[in-house]
Amino acid sequence: MSKNPPSHIPQREVDRANSVDLLTYLEQCEPDNLKKICTGVYTTLEHDSLQISNGKWYWHSKGIGGHTAVQFLMKVREMRYPDAIRQVLRYTPTSYLPIENTSEPVEKVFQPPKRNFNHNRVIAYLEKRGISRNVIFYCIKQQILYESKDYHSAVFIGKDAQGVPKYGNIRSTNGSFKGECKGSDKRYAFSLHPPTFKSNTLHVFEASIDALSFATYAQLKGTPWQNFNLLALGGISGNSQKVPTALQQFLSDHPEIKALHLHLDNDMPGREAAKHITKLLSEKYTVKDAPPATGKDVNDFLLAFRGMSSVENVPHQNGVSL
Repeated sequence: MSKNPPSHIPQREVDRANSVDLLTYLEQCEPDNLKKICTGVYTTLEHDSLQISNGKWYWHSKGIGGHTAVQFLMKVREMRYPDAIRQVLRYTPTSYLPIENTSEPVEKVFQPPKRNFNHNRVIAYLEKRGISRNVIFYCIKQQILYESKDYHSAVFIGKDAQGVPKYGNIRSTNGSFKGECKGSDKRYAFSLHPPTFKSNTLHVFEASIDALSFATYAQLKGTPWQNFNLLALGGISGNSQKVPTALQQFLSDHPEIKALHLHLDNDMPGREAAKHITKLLSEKYTVKDAPPATGKDVNDFLLAFRGMSSVENVPHQNGVSL
């Protein structure tokens, strides 16, 4: 995919094409291919694992993403750079002005979906994932889990140090969609911990369901799970050389943390992320790489432990590190 500037197109037009975000392009060019999931979050009928939100897009099944329509056309449609530029210019208005070029900064406003009048579908869904009712109801009572009104998805809420909701992770209860609420601040991902810390250890996961799975496993083992400090990063990047934003913020807000147990996935991104986090934080914290003993993630392990999946050779006597 060549990135040489297209000939016979003024540079100002090339720059304009490169500033057009994917949502604007699809609204103008392919409205029938665009599907709204919830407020500010979209996918495409062409690729249902491709999520568009907060001016960015990410194709979960392929592990690729970007910001602009040109990047989408090159990475997803495999178009040449000059052809992608011409495609965007053909369908977007000349008056288009991206948000980042406006003189005033635009403040993020957190916009989670409306709550449903009950949480029945979310409760049923999480129970099918092996999560105990005690853990589910505890999260609902703490107002960090609820069912969305329009799509009946599970919404996991992250709060800042003052208890103000700042982040929302969405998980469909009847499909494979995963996404974030509009305006989410990634620094404040979903976490579960007592008001006054009982432990100086932080257990780190990729997904909210993995954190709830760990709490359920602890409950089944007779361990006081309410005393644990659990943080879900909302996804990871395996090749990242930086401490994940959510982890960095949590450690900054809670200096009492002295040890980290990393329960990241048993896949290449998870293993790479665990390696990088260990390397970056091992001088200041005691870091233990503690992936699930079997299965891809902690939820897989919990399902196997409870006899709810086909994963074999579950070491019930040991399991994940508590």
